[in-house]
Amino acid sequence: MLIRSTWTLSVASSIVLPRSYHLELVKELHRRMGLEIGGNQTPALTFSALQGYYSSSKEFCTFHPEELYRLYLCGLQEPTSKAIANLDLSDTLEFLGAEFAISDREDEITSYEQLYTTLVANEPEPVRHFNLQFTTPTAFSQQQVYLPLPVPALMFQSWLTRWNEFGPVYLGSDELITYLSQAMALSRHKLSTRSFQVNRSSISGFVGDVTLKTRTRADPLLANVAHLLIRYGEFAGTGIKTRLGMGKTYLNLDDS
Repeated sequence: MLIRSTWTLSVASSIVLPRSYHLELVKELHRRMGLEIGGNQTPALTFSALQGYYSSSKEFCTFHPEELYRLYLCGLQEPTSKAIANLDLSDTLEFLGAEFAISDREDEITSYEQLYTTLVANEPEPVRHFNLQFTTPTAFSQQQVYLPLPVPALMFQSWLTRWNEFGPVYLGSDELITYLSQAMALSRHKLSTRSFQVNRSSISGFVGDVTLKTRTRADPLLANVAHLLIRYGEFAGTGIKTRLGMGKTYLNLDDS
């Protein structure tokens, strides 16, 4: 079972929270779901922090009453997905003395089997353009260094690792990454860097838009496997610290 739950929130008056508020929020959500945070090396849950416009200073974020905010939780395995599905936030979400009103919740539920059948086993016509949006800082860990760049091989490695960890169909390993890196190319991007605070340190990550393009002569099966992993990235997130709020990823298949 895969789930992506989206809550829509607002505030009655301006609310100021520390920039590291997401750490307390994700702890509170885990407590309510009865889940241990950081129990698995490969995260079975991804979290978005609060998405939407807020003004920020060096130490604080200010959330505004005229704006709407969205909170995303995704589950990558059965127990975690069920805990998210059963999470009842009622009408308000309170943490760090702040109160957010909840006006809506939407759930997208699918399965590994359904994604694999639809995007690979049924042999659909390959998709050629993938417009990806990274809305929270995204980075990759390489030899004890954090790399804030959308390198296709690292993105596919991130998604493949999670798929192989939780999915019932093993897709392959380094050889597949090599094939996908040859079949797919980064064609456009519009990026900036943004810092993400983790405890007393911060990590630089990229945010913005990235377009991946399937090479003309790419094997259709490989192109469909690439599509599967990119689609899975909407649930799994991309790169490091996805359980804390980094690497939130969206896919837009409009090829214009």
